[in-house]
Amino acid sequence: MTRLFAGTPFDRPPKCEACGELVQACVCPPPEPERVPPQRQRVKIAIEKRKRGKVVTALRGLSAEGGTADLLSRLKSVCGAGGTFKDGILEIQGDHGDRVRATLSQLGYRVDG
Repeated sequence: MTRLFAGTPFDRPPKCEACGELVQACVCPPPEPERVPPQRQRVKIAIEKRKRGKVVTALRGLSAEGGTADLLSRLKSVCGAGGTFKDGILEIQGDHGDRVRATLSQLGYRVDG
């Protein structure tokens, strides 16, 4: 009796490409995330209303590996407001579209909206 997947990759447990150990037993460090330079990122800026009339400046299109923590702290400092990065959207409290657009352009991001 022959097995259906005999001799195929589905027949064997997966192995790490770096050390050759089984994936479950591998102790290799995870690969570094690829940082996307600002020139290759297109950012869309939108002013949105939230609950109870709160207004936020929302930035979409930023790569999570592109140093969003540094960018967030810089934008919060420039605007003098709070902000957060969640679900791939960077939010700055208040209507700061012009300041955010100018800062992003100065840093080399391509800005829409």
